[in-house]
Amino acid sequence: MCRLFINADPALWKSCTHSLRIDGMVTSVRMENYFWKLLEEIALRDGMQTPQLITRLYHESIDAGHDLGNFTSFLRVCVLRYQALQLQGEIPVNTAIPIASLDAEQILQREQQPRRH
Repeated sequence: MCRLFINADPALWKSCTHSLRIDGMVTSVRMENYFWKLLEEIALRDGMQTPQLITRLYHESIDAGHDLGNFTSFLRVCVLRYQALQLQGEIPVNTAIPIASLDAEQILQREQQPRRH
C-alpha cells in the first residue's frame, strides 16, 4: 500500500517559498510543490495566475470574517477540499470547466446533508 506514496516523485513534497503582494504588502508562502501545483490548476481553471487566486482567496476570506492567522494552512485546506470535492463529483475533473461556473451554494448545502452509507 505505502509504495503508492513513498515511490512518488520526491519533488512533490519539497517545500518552495513564493513571494506575492497582497494589498501592497509582500507576503511569503512556503508550501510543498504538490500544493503549489494544485493551486496553479485551480487558478488556471478560472483564467487566473496563482498569485491572483491566492489574493482573491485572502480577500474573500477576510470579507467573510475569517481569521487567517495561519494563511498557509488555509491554502493547504483549500487544495484538499478541491480534491475532495472532485472525488465527490461536485467539481468536474475536466479542468476546462471554471470553478466560478459551479453553484457553490448548492454544493455547500449538499455537504450539510447527512451521508447515506
